[in-house]
Amino acid sequence: MKFTSSLIKGKLIKRYKRFFTDIEVNNKTLTAHCPNTGSMMGLLDKGNDVWITKHNDPKRKLKFTLEMIKVKKRIIGVNTHRANRIVEHGLNNKLIAEFKSIKNIKAEFKYSDDTRFDFLCDKKILEVKNVTLLRDNNIAQFPDAVTSRGSKHLKMLINSIKKGYKPYVLFLTQIQNINEFKIAKDIDANYYKDYIEAKKAGVNFIAYRCYLSSKEIKIEKKINIINE
Repeated sequence: MKFTSSLIKGKLIKRYKRFFTDIEVNNKTLTAHCPNTGSMMGLLDKGNDVWITKHNDPKRKLKFTLEMIKVKKRIIGVNTHRANRIVEHGLNNKLIAEFKSIKNIKAEFKYSDDTRFDFLCDKKILEVKNVTLLRDNNIAQFPDAVTSRGSKHLKMLINSIKKGYKPYVLFLTQIQNINEFKIAKDIDANYYKDYIEAKKAGVNFIAYRCYLSSKEIKIEKKINIINE
């Protein structure tokens, strides 16, 4: 997934009211939209290098969007709205080994009246979870806050097996040069319990890291999931 406009580098001042971030660029303060509604644990230290995009849409109240933050010498993609586009690019370009042979891709698959999954690829359901939490230097983690929605998805994925689907959860790790992933069970013990239950029931879990630069973000390689 290539950026359609050049990224602007700055320094993080603060995030507030969840959707706003103040960024220092060339000694000026710009306010950028923060498209990540999660806790963004560990990402929001004042002075962190950040990259933002500028938009010319006159209907937008904020002309800038926060895209990436540098933490512990690693660039991390924080725009959750881009996650599915990154995965769709990966599906179309055969970058995800488990989905190389698929013929049909349907985004926003309506599974039931109250449940949608990110993709249906032939008979494979694919649910994407964006990963930005980095507490240990070499281990990415999810979730960064309690996720009842995530637990609901796992229960529905178990249900889908009975209907003949093959369900997958893809932990899309937008953290530069990371090699391992695990569930943050200390943050959400219920999600960890549901993860173990889903795994035993036949839900497939995979984790891929991204290549991140000022020009593009794309799926780079599969990484190891640590099971505790």
